Amino acid sequence: MILDLSDDAKEYGRQALRAFDAAGGDQLLQQAEAKPETREALVAPTLDGLGAWELEPRSDPDALEAAAALCRSAGYWALPYPVAERLAGVLVVSDTAPEAALAGLDIDWFATTLAGRRSRVTGLGVPGPAFTTALRLTADDGAADVALGLVLPCWTLLGMLDRALELTVAHVGLRKQFGQTLSAFQGVQFQLTDAEVERSGVDILAKYALWSIGGPDAINDALALRLAAIEAAEVVFRVCHQLHGAVGFCDETTLSWLSRYSQPLRRLPFGLSQTRDILTHRLGRRGLTGLFS
Repeated sequence: MILDLSDDAKEYGRQALRAFDAAGGDQLLQQAEAKPETREALVAPTLDGLGAWELEPRSDPDALEAAAALCRSAGYWALPYPVAERLAGVLVVSDTAPEAALAGLDIDWFATTLAGRRSRVTGLGVPGPAFTTALRLTADDGAADVALGLVLPCWTLLGMLDRALELTVAHVGLRKQFGQTLSAFQGVQFQLTDAEVERSGVDILAKYALWSIGGPDAINDALALRLAAIEAAEVVFRVCHQLHGAVGFCDETTLSWLSRYSQPLRRLPFGLSQTRDILTHRLGRRGLTGLFS
């Protein structure tokens, strides 16, 4: 069992962070929201320069770790492009109402249900919030790696949690109340500690689920990771919004953009209650193994 990324994967993630920053950083998402049809043009040169699409996470363990690091860096900057889904080669969607954050993109995509029924995306519905749109699907005979399609987006969400906490720590270290910084108040410290415990827990579980891919419990471990990531996101963003105050909901604040664009990752293909229900029915009385037990 390996619960950490390789040094090469970590360095690749750091290089990706710097590359996304140099390409525009937070401005990329704001520009993409204004003109969704420019999403690919905004980020494609940077991803091509990083060799993102040369990675083969489905067959190469080293590439899998690099892909996870790349997804985390993409989440940190809320990159307006479904990097994780393209690296996985498939979108995991709901059986009843397939949706994905594909508005403005014109690429051949494949979707799969949790049962592994793969389809080709043949059309998009009316765009909704955070680039989400309904999908029109046509059945396909190919096989899909469902576990990979569940795990990599959780790494993107983890990157968003990294950034949200980083922004909040900086905020409470600068803002003053009653003659001292907010970070000096014990109540603030307790809230930040709760949020960091949730974030660091997802960090460890994400590494375990990545290691589990290809094993007999891969899908269950991926669902357990998704459940933990959604629960952590609820805590982290609640704490971060509380400590930012009203300004945390304004577009002038990066936290507002992160929170809004984390919603598709937290809601699709299924949200907290449905993820818990699916995992419970899959496990029955057997329970989980490894770190999730």
